[in-house]
Amino acid sequence: MGNTKGARRKSRCSKWVVMLITGTMLLTPGYGFTPVVHADGENGKSATSTAASRLTKTSEEIITSGARLIHYQFTTTRSGKSATAKLNVIEADLSNPYLKLDTMTGKSGQLTTRQSVSGMVKDTGAVAGVNGDYYNTGLEGVPLGGAIAGGTMVSSPSALKGMYAFAVTKDGKPSIDEYRFEGYVQGEDSSTFPLAGINKATYMTEPDKKYSHMDTMYIYTSAWKNQERPSKSSTTPTEVLVRNGVVEQLAEMSSLPMTAPEDGYILRGHGKAAEYMRQHMQVGMLVSAKYHLNSQTTGQQVDPDQFQMMIGGHTLLVENGKASGFTRDTDSISGSSARARTAVGYSKDGRYAYIITVEKNDSSVGLTLSEMQKALVQANIWKAVNLDGGGSTTMVHRPLAETSTILSHDTETGSTQRSIVNGLGIFTTAPKGEVKGMMLAGSEKLFIGQEASYTMKAYDQYYNPIDASNTNVNWSSSNGVLAWNGTSFVAKKSGTAQVVAKSGAAKTTKDVEVIGANSLDELYIAASGAPLVAGSAVTLPVKAKLKDGTTVNVPKASVTWELQGFSGNVKDGVLHVTKVPDGAQIGYAFANYDGFKTMIPVTVGAEKLIEDFNKSTLSPSFAGLPKESTFGTASIVGNYEGRSGSDKVVKLTYDMSKGAANKFAYAILNGGTGVPLGGTPTSMKIDVYGDNSMNWLRAKFTDENGKEYLHDVSKYIDWSGWKTLDIDMSSIGASGNLKLERLYVVNLQDGQDERAATGEIAFDNIRAHMPAGSSISLPNADVKLKVNSKTASVNGKDKKLDVAPIMLNNTTYVPVKVILDEFGGKSTWNSASKKVTVLRGDRYIELVVDAKEFISNGKRNKSEVAPLLRSNRTLVPLRLVSEQLGLVINWDIKSKSITIR
Repeated sequence: MGNTKGARRKSRCSKWVVMLITGTMLLTPGYGFTPVVHADGENGKSATSTAASRLTKTSEEIITSGARLIHYQFTTTRSGKSATAKLNVIEADLSNPYLKLDTMTGKSGQLTTRQSVSGMVKDTGAVAGVNGDYYNTGLEGVPLGGAIAGGTMVSSPSALKGMYAFAVTKDGKPSIDEYRFEGYVQGEDSSTFPLAGINKATYMTEPDKKYSHMDTMYIYTSAWKNQERPSKSSTTPTEVLVRNGVVEQLAEMSSLPMTAPEDGYILRGHGKAAEYMRQHMQVGMLVSAKYHLNSQTTGQQVDPDQFQMMIGGHTLLVENGKASGFTRDTDSISGSSARARTAVGYSKDGRYAYIITVEKNDSSVGLTLSEMQKALVQANIWKAVNLDGGGSTTMVHRPLAETSTILSHDTETGSTQRSIVNGLGIFTTAPKGEVKGMMLAGSEKLFIGQEASYTMKAYDQYYNPIDASNTNVNWSSSNGVLAWNGTSFVAKKSGTAQVVAKSGAAKTTKDVEVIGANSLDELYIAASGAPLVAGSAVTLPVKAKLKDGTTVNVPKASVTWELQGFSGNVKDGVLHVTKVPDGAQIGYAFANYDGFKTMIPVTVGAEKLIEDFNKSTLSPSFAGLPKESTFGTASIVGNYEGRSGSDKVVKLTYDMSKGAANKFAYAILNGGTGVPLGGTPTSMKIDVYGDNSMNWLRAKFTDENGKEYLHDVSKYIDWSGWKTLDIDMSSIGASGNLKLERLYVVNLQDGQDERAATGEIAFDNIRAHMPAGSSISLPNADVKLKVNSKTASVNGKDKKLDVAPIMLNNTTYVPVKVILDEFGGKSTWNSASKKVTVLRGDRYIELVVDAKEFISNGKRNKSEVAPLLRSNRTLVPLRLVSEQLGLVINWDIKSKSITIR
């Protein structure tokens, strides 16, 4: 049983560790509860579905002796379509004498602080870690569940139904159970008063739905950093300082202006508890405290001193190797939505603990809780509990032979890690051992022309890193794909090679792929446009999407450039325009990597200011949905956050704190008629003042026919202060003259507790980049062709053709000249590669004779048809090429005629 008496209490106090709470769950008085249903039970909410699923191991890597990271792919079916998610499982051998699990807490091991998983791992010296317990995001940062670190209880379990916790005893036995805290303080007259908990934030208890700190007494230790114990309690405290079992200070109807010392603790009471303290805890009186945990599944008392660590979670997921019923309502944690997830469990024999994350990012679709249950069962996990997930899900680990940890996979917000209250860490206590192996660290994929350096790494018999910096290494390459220049390797051509490192009789290698054009799915220039103005300079970063789905930056040295229509150069990734011919309206900058080309138009007036609100007659207005629970204002103001009085912005404030539903806060522009954009931009820029709310920022556009287009501005408002956002408009599917009707904040019900319900953002300097076709005058025509006829009708007049259109297998073929002569553009022919290229406005196409694959604006595409050679003339599929150039094709089956507009 835990106690706070005498010398033992002093030693325990010195071990208090702070645990931080993270969470996708905001506690409310109406929190639901589903009874515990064991795997073989008949009642309760079913957590399984009948869709077929498959878990496949893809790779594994060693972290340290007793711990390995296993990567899985989970494939399931949703709405008749296949969906794939990535799982990462750290298998920890609890029988390994050098491996231990422990709870990591906030900053410096203290509650009421928050830190990323990487930060906690660095602070504690862990070799791997994941995010931990749920917490109320609106409070100071304390876990909802129990937390034990280093054998000391940091925070007691909250009185909430169905909340399970994972624990490991001091002799390495794992368990998952639901606990309640029970304890009491005893005065020197042997009178007692119940203890409600240790280091707890305020919450509503279950099932009685009472305010946690009303008429109750709590212990606060040095693990609680804040002086306020707790915030937003709605109660007036009475507090006493206890040191060495003696009351040293008493503050009646107020807080002590201090934090608890390492060798003591503070008792905090209200109402009946405060009255007891006034009667039995005057300065100089003796006092002690004792407590234990009660298992809600067995009814037995549990001594917390038996545990090395404990971390709280939410619902039970797996029991006895089968999907369990949910032990708590999962709507508040987006249980039916595909999200990033975190869980912890153990094997049937109790030897292994499993720490699991599910990814939700560009390469993984995330999982619902029921889908996750299936994956865990297929991974042969005997019992498991759900930890905090969504934007909190994070895993970091130390790669073999490395001295620092890395982010194991992207979070829901990319490489950004959420600051959370606690985490589960994996630690090694192994001594320094003998060298077991050597390996090379460095890039596994390079681009042609890229230079790369590699370093020798070593690890010992316990798979922990050894310093190999003083090793004398001779470097070489296995073939001509890579070349050693004396200081680094240079990628010479596409292919695979081995970096070879020799040191005495020892030798190690690393496989390296030099990416070639055949590995690319798309090559693009990540810029909205470039101005055709002498003296201008613009950065043109080049990116590639590989066929495996990953997107990478192409090194500047690996790209060659070709400029058309103007004079200039590209140095270190920056385009410099030096001279523009008189009357020129458009030029092109072509980026070439290993023969794979893409381009960006360089146009006069490429970017134009749409609205800066400085002299605007616009009168923005606010609207909220649902109306009864979403409130706010929209107005034009000056002197906003560092901007002058004459530099006006649109300010949008919102309050979505009432109710639970999808919520929308709109800044409606110009009375709902919108701001004209002067066409259909390919991209836009807008200055946005962010409030770091993690809400979703969207825009609504309308065309001249009143059709609406909704577009994401930013999936997450994850910054504070001003930031210029680039908005890709190419996927909106609109045409004609667009108007920007409204900008708005979205707070979806799924994961709503992860985002701020109130806030304020602002907008300024809306700019649009119009496509090249909008900046120059391209010919328009009405062309009618007939199959097998050398006479065409162009704007109602006959015109002779050199070659008649032909039809093969229901596809019409023509020389590309037939299209370009009337609609503008140019083409080139490479007889060696049998490649024809077509350039018109902002469209660039590459086609190869007899190849059904073609490249359009740097993106590889598939077609049902291919160009062909007839009588030494290259003929292209008419519909394919015309539509890729932005033209419209109509086919009249009766007359076998084709109209191009």
